[in-house]
Amino acid sequence: MPRATDASFDLLPGADDSPVILHVPHGAREMPADVREGILLDDTALARELDHITDAHTGELADLAAKAAAVTPWRFVNRLSRLVVDPERFPDDREEMLAVGMGAVYTRTTHREVLRGAGTDPEPLLRRYFHPYARAMTAAVADRLAAAGRAVVLDVHSYPTSRLPYELHGEGPRPPVCLGTDSFHTPPELLARAREAFAGFGGTGVDSPFSGAYVPLEFYGSQPRVTALMVEIRRDAYMTEPGGAAGPGLPRLASALAALVDAVS
Repeated sequence: MPRATDASFDLLPGADDSPVILHVPHGAREMPADVREGILLDDTALARELDHITDAHTGELADLAAKAAAVTPWRFVNRLSRLVVDPERFPDDREEMLAVGMGAVYTRTTHREVLRGAGTDPEPLLRRYFHPYARAMTAAVADRLAAAGRAVVLDVHSYPTSRLPYELHGEGPRPPVCLGTDSFHTPPELLARAREAFAGFGGTGVDSPFSGAYVPLEFYGSQPRVTALMVEIRRDAYMTEPGGAAGPGLPRLASALAALVDAVS
């Protein structure tokens, strides 16, 4: 089972013929001690920021869904906080979140406060964590293409009930389940299957407040056999905000996610 330096991610195997990868990029709070030294927040402020920025319990959600699915999906799980690096950002000037200091290496918090010092060089963190993660995710997708003839990346996220200051497009609807799409990699049938799977949670929306779906850059915009969908679950549907315990909504959501996995396997 591949692991990056510092065990920064895990690829957890599923069925040999499953095309599905459940991707959990933002569910962890851990960071190496030397990375913590570069964060300017004190411990109390850092804990509060982690409460806001972490997609809490999404690893457990993916685990429960994988166990419930008839065809076990693969899982690619980030074991470090997105405050180390955010593996879903572009690592260059293409990233629009640079406008609020939240590119691949964050320099600002969810409330637009200073996280890292002015002039922070992102390259060491990109070399150590971002690029190995990207290579491993690329290899995982390539492996599903070789084994199953296609790959389906289901991105498992959560988002706060109330808009946070860092959100660039948070003025729109905040449904219980937001489905993020990509014009090339999200076919209508994948979106329809997701709407059906999550129909029982009070409504689904598309691309609000968050849009897009993660595909490794090697396949992005060029390989139609790689499809992708981002599943963003509003946190009050399954947990106490911010950063609190999971509630009874979690197993219900896991059953819905497992139904989606089976529908696209």
